[in-house]
Amino acid sequence: MKTDLIEIFQTIRASMQPYETLGFNSRINSDTEYDLWSDKNVVLMGKERNEIYFAGLKIMTSSVTLHFMLIYTNPEVKELLHPDLIKLLKGKSCFHFKKLDETMMEHVAQALDIGYKTYKQNEWV
Repeated sequence: MKTDLIEIFQTIRASMQPYETLGFNSRINSDTEYDLWSDKNVVLMGKERNEIYFAGLKIMTSSVTLHFMLIYTNPEVKELLHPDLIKLLKGKSCFHFKKLDETMMEHVAQALDIGYKTYKQNEWV
């Protein structure tokens, strides 16, 4: 069980980084923050955009936050995510991690996979 925020951040970031080879770009990759974007022209929520945010990770004062845009744009996706992961959801699309074990990391990896497949299906990446 990881409780150190730096360790939690590094573990989740390591699971996000392979998506850079699948069409996403990281604009911020520091010791405390990491994000992924798709630089593609899309229509999202009725607006034309030339980029779309996928996910972002940040070390805060008392937790590591994972912003997962898919839940905001497609709220029905929440039903595909594990209930234990959903318990960490604050607001519309932000998960807060104070601890991380292998099982929860599997839930995060599954969510990222669902996100990637949805973005791919929608031609957002």
